[in-house]
Amino acid sequence: MKDRAGRRRARRLAIGTAVVLALAGMNGPWVYRFSTEKYHDYKINRPEYKAENGKWEVVNFPEEYRQNTIHAALLHTGKVLLVAGSGNNADNFDAKKFDTRIWDPVKGTIKKVPTPADLFCTGHTQLANGNLLIAGGTKRYEKLKGDVTKAGGLMVVHNENPDKPITLPAGTKFTGKENGKTFVSKDPVVVERATKVFDKATGRFLRNDPGLGRIYVEAQKKGTRYETGTQDNYRVQGLSGADSRNTYGIAEKLALDKKDFQGIRDAFEFDPVAEKYIKVDPMNEARWYPTLTTMSDGRILSLSGLDEIGQLVPGKNEVYDPKTKKWTYTKGVMQFPTYPAISLMQNGEMFYSGANAGYGPDDVGRDPGIWNVETNKFTKLKGLSDPNMLETAGTVLLPPAQDEKYMVIGGGGVGESRLSSEKTRVIDLLADNPEFTDGPSLEKGTRYPQYSILPDDTVMISGGSEDYRGRGDSNILQSHMYDAKTGELNRVADPLVGRNYHSGSILLPDGRVMFFGSDSLYADKANTKPGEFEQRIEIYTPPYLYRDAQPSLSGGPQTIARGASGTFRSQHASTITSARLIRPSASTHVTDVDQRSIALDLKKTKDGVTVTVPKNRNLVESGWYMLFVTDDQGTPSKAQWVKVP
Repeated sequence: MKDRAGRRRARRLAIGTAVVLALAGMNGPWVYRFSTEKYHDYKINRPEYKAENGKWEVVNFPEEYRQNTIHAALLHTGKVLLVAGSGNNADNFDAKKFDTRIWDPVKGTIKKVPTPADLFCTGHTQLANGNLLIAGGTKRYEKLKGDVTKAGGLMVVHNENPDKPITLPAGTKFTGKENGKTFVSKDPVVVERATKVFDKATGRFLRNDPGLGRIYVEAQKKGTRYETGTQDNYRVQGLSGADSRNTYGIAEKLALDKKDFQGIRDAFEFDPVAEKYIKVDPMNEARWYPTLTTMSDGRILSLSGLDEIGQLVPGKNEVYDPKTKKWTYTKGVMQFPTYPAISLMQNGEMFYSGANAGYGPDDVGRDPGIWNVETNKFTKLKGLSDPNMLETAGTVLLPPAQDEKYMVIGGGGVGESRLSSEKTRVIDLLADNPEFTDGPSLEKGTRYPQYSILPDDTVMISGGSEDYRGRGDSNILQSHMYDAKTGELNRVADPLVGRNYHSGSILLPDGRVMFFGSDSLYADKANTKPGEFEQRIEIYTPPYLYRDAQPSLSGGPQTIARGASGTFRSQHASTITSARLIRPSASTHVTDVDQRSIALDLKKTKDGVTVTVPKNRNLVESGWYMLFVTDDQGTPSKAQWVKVP
């Protein structure tokens, strides 16, 4: 019977193909294209096709709720937080129009949320209490060289007084000793007191190392005549006595060059229950494009970013204590490019894959390695076959997290490079001498890949573009499924919407995956037509949801401590083979360090399953997780939310 049914299906496919070809021959290109599209729709909607490749559907919000989504996070309420801020739109920024939406993918409801600052290009991570920590954002948009009308740049203010710091208000004037030109500060700056340096052997005083403050200054008038070409010392106007002698500025070239984005220090917790932002203490450093990630002690590490004057934060990293809501600096200095892909290892150290999403020198902080934050020791890792191609690459902790294997996906050259990599690279951090090895390749060089861990130990990889920000109409309408058990990478259904810069993906509690954003620089191959921000959301239903019914999962405790167990009811207990805790995503700029899928010990009961959470707090960070069980056909349940205290 099965063979006969298979022959009938093959015959129908053959007839369908013949009809399409016959119509094409009789009626020319238009009918051929129309018929091909009809046949494509027929093919991708066949049950057999969906069971092998999955299915894509586009979600269009009502016009009043649409926005340029830059950041997305899954909340433990099952809703998705969609953050635009000004949405890479300078008009919105000037009008202080900052947007946030909460979307319920089950009910389909959308809610506007008041947004307290421009959280465009902020950093975020999940907190143990279920809130989302959000820190940084935009103070000023970049200005291209032709748009800059007043010469300006970085002024480093020195304070040689060892007894007290000095504060210079916004509007302070600096006059060059050699060039005689005057520049004005845009913001206040606190310059710490000088440090006394003594000879360690004799105790003899050697010198004062001045305290330093960094400030953006601008010429008083427009035009090229106010530019400077070389470094100069600057006298600070308005000071007298000892302050005048001890305080001065030094600046390199102050010119009409391009000015980068500037960051803010603001930080907030988003409460998923109250559905509102709660202001907490600001960071010590302003940051635009920072990464936030959880450390071994539960505090949150904030790394990199462009500061309040558009300069890369000079390796001054800091941590947020969720109990005190305060920020403190880490020991020592460690510099990374913006949005570095960094996450907690099982031994409490931090793994940095080398992947990042943007700004920074091409020879600083680009090497992957293992970082001990406490000692500030950084151990480089070897084996990358294309180490110059990690910008705009994705990094994922392969499931299950206990194996501590990471994959780096795609990427490209630094900055606006046309280079892109088709490679995946895998590293086993539990090996005696961890080194990267090449994994299976994608068909095309891929910048900005989206990637999500699924409950069946696969990783969904989709989209991206071959060139910087989709230049030359280079979006990649392909998707792949990577099987962490076998190491195989297979094509699945093609997405309907191109995704590149400012895009991402989120695993939903029902096992589907949502995709958001995309910000093409141009919309045509000739790079003449400006691109438009992609406001549609797309939902991918993986093959496992087309095979058999999802196993049921209900009841059980809402809280399970590390090392403890919980029992859940299931009508399909006999078929269940695995259980996973998956940490909800917080995704932006190919950076999603929150993702991890943790294998749980599983025992079957008469009418359900008992799962046990591992004891290692570095493996199982405190917070909310989705608990999935998967049956012997690879089909996952819908998630139950579980909190690990």
